[in-house]
Order: sequence, then C-alpha cells, then structure tokens
Amino acid sequence: MRHGQSAKWQAGRRMMGLRVANLAAALLIALCSGVALGQNVALTGVMGERALLVIDDDAPGVLAPGQTRRGVTLISVGEQSAVIEIQGQRQTLRVGEIPVNVGAKGGGASGSRVVLSAGSSGHYFGTARINGVSVPFVVDTGASNVVMGVAQAEQIGINYRSGQRISVSTANGATLGYQLALDSVRVGEVEVFHVDATVVPATIPLILLGNSFLGRFQMKQENDLLVLERRY
Repeated sequence: MRHGQSAKWQAGRRMMGLRVANLAAALLIALCSGVALGQNVALTGVMGERALLVIDDDAPGVLAPGQTRRGVTLISVGEQSAVIEIQGQRQTLRVGEIPVNVGAKGGGASGSRVVLSAGSSGHYFGTARINGVSVPFVVDTGASNVVMGVAQAEQIGINYRSGQRISVSTANGATLGYQLALDSVRVGEVEVFHVDATVVPATIPLILLGNSFLGRFQMKQENDLLVLERRY
C-alpha cells in the first residue's frame, strides 16, 4: 500500500472510531431521556425465589413465580437468572445483562414496508428480531453492516468467534472484531435473511441497523417518519 493510501486509510479508521463513539454517546443520552423502544425488561437482582425486574421506565418491582406485572409474568427464578413470559413468548433474563425487548409478534413475516418514528434526538429507533431474539436498535446509515457489541451477540446466542476476524476502530483505538452473517433480521412484518453483521468489543447501548439491512430497502423520509419499502 502506498504511503498516501495508507494515510487515508488510517484517517478513515480514526473518523469511524469517532463516529461510533459520538453515536454511542447520543444513544446513552436518548436512553436516559426515556426514548420509547417498546417493552424493555431487565433483571436487576434475585432474592431467593423472587426476582427484581425493571420494566420500561418503572421503578424496580419484586415478583414471585406466577405473578404478573404490566403484562410480564415471572415463570421461574434461578441463581442469577429468571424466565419471563409475555404474550406467550418466553425469554431468559440474567442479572446485569442489557434490557431485552419482549412481546414482539411471532410467526412468519410477509410484509414489505417498515415505518419508523424519530425519537426526540432525531434518531430512528425500533425493535428487531435477530435470529429470533428481540432486541432494540437504532438506524445508522453510516454503518456498512449491522453492528453489535459482544454482550448483545451473546444475548442473541451468536457464535461470533467463528466469524472472520477483522480490525475495527473504537474510541480507545484499533482492536479485534468479527464479521459474520446473521440468519435473519425481522422488523415488524418484514424479514430478510443472511444479513452481514460486525461484532465489536466496545459497549454499544443499542444495535446499529446498518446498510447490510437498509440496502435492501428504498428509504424515504416523511416528516418525522422513516419509510422503508423492500426492494428485494
């Protein structure tokens, strides 16, 4: 690689690291401001046979197996985990993990149109089912792939270490990441398959829905809405 090309490549990597860091900071502000992402549930503690759950922005509440709060039913409690159910869908939560979004509709997806609303920060948020697991995301047209952190990949059950090793830039400099293909990504009633993703070691508040997914749609902004019309 010639010196000029190498300098441009290094500059591009630094800019990517700054962009990811800045977006992550904006997402943290949005989350602290209470941006609605659907029904998010987190397990913050286990007390014997009871679980301490946080649902959306509510104060933590203690549930025993069989009890229901805001449509979330506690099924069972382990040493550091709990199984919950909402609308017939079960999800395992673990203490300290990022909140998960539950209650998304199951079944086959046959739609071709997705409509997302902008949050107060101007970003477009939503909930996707990646490999069948519901997770919150933010649209990022500057990301080539769907981007997630290691914690999110493990939550979904992705064996990211089997992916291709690549160099990625973070706020702390270059580090090792992994590139792989997701089995499926579903947003609303639209599902696409074999979507390229990048797993990075940095902590990312939300999954970045990048162009490996968005590129399959015709995108159009209408006031504070983002409309995605499937192309293929």
